[in-house]
Amino acid sequence: MRVPATSANIGPAFDGAGLALARYDVLEFSTAASGLEVAMTGEGARSLPADERHLVVRAFRAACDELGWHPPGLRVVAENGIPQGRGMGSSAAAVVAGVIGAWELCPDVEARDDEAVLRLVTELEGHPDNVAACLLGGATLSWVQDGGARAVRLEAHPDVLPVLLVPVAELSTHVARGLLPELVPHADAAFNAGRSALLVHALTSAPGLLLEATEDRLHQRQRAAAMPGSAELLVRLRAAGHAAVVSGAGPSLLVLARRSPDDSAAAAQVRRVTDLTPPGWTVLPLGVDSIGADAQVGPPEVSSR
Repeated sequence: MRVPATSANIGPAFDGAGLALARYDVLEFSTAASGLEVAMTGEGARSLPADERHLVVRAFRAACDELGWHPPGLRVVAENGIPQGRGMGSSAAAVVAGVIGAWELCPDVEARDDEAVLRLVTELEGHPDNVAACLLGGATLSWVQDGGARAVRLEAHPDVLPVLLVPVAELSTHVARGLLPELVPHADAAFNAGRSALLVHALTSAPGLLLEATEDRLHQRQRAAAMPGSAELLVRLRAAGHAAVVSGAGPSLLVLARRSPDDSAAAAQVRRVTDLTPPGWTVLPLGVDSIGADAQVGPPEVSSR
């Protein structure tokens, strides 16, 4: 199974929009006679718990409860390509993987129900923006209605080239959310509503408008104190004309660069972004993942150590 990284918010569409990125965790689930075994390589392999506390395992167990099925034992093999605590949807990927793993292994289930999966993974994650993009791929709009999460998938314009700027530092989503005020001025809410509508048009039809469409007044400036280096770089990138936003809760940044018929022009954009990025950051030009969670991808190359 393969689950993509994601970037949420995308500037003004706080908690409502997500984008699936071509960077992945690859996992394999299998039942066993008894017990639990978790084998990992890649990002977080030395720091993540290898027992029932592992988020993938917790999501798997929650899905089993939902399905009324509990295997006697479980083995999870994971090759992690998504950094944790960087605003790239690592927890959403883990939750989606765990739930789909249970759904695929359950002998009483004939086909995956993405609506039911989205509802459960949103309950586990707390909000639907990252999990919707991870599950469905492409660009997504998500919301909660009558207690259940819903989402629609949009086809990102082929000229949209996501570039992730990843710092060494991590930032807890809980800490970042704690900096947001409970009330916002009406003018700021109206500003973000308009930019969110423009963002849909820019992402799908008019990428030339992405700089204006990614303007935000609700959450990025308010959380700057928790990631001053990211906030400073964000201002510098946007002043240079790049459609840069905080990726999720940060501290990574997402730059929505543009492809062109001339590959050298796109490469030049990435070079300009790289030149503005401080030492120690990793610059990752990535494609948009158009598939989402894919249960048909083969097992990872991971030892059982």
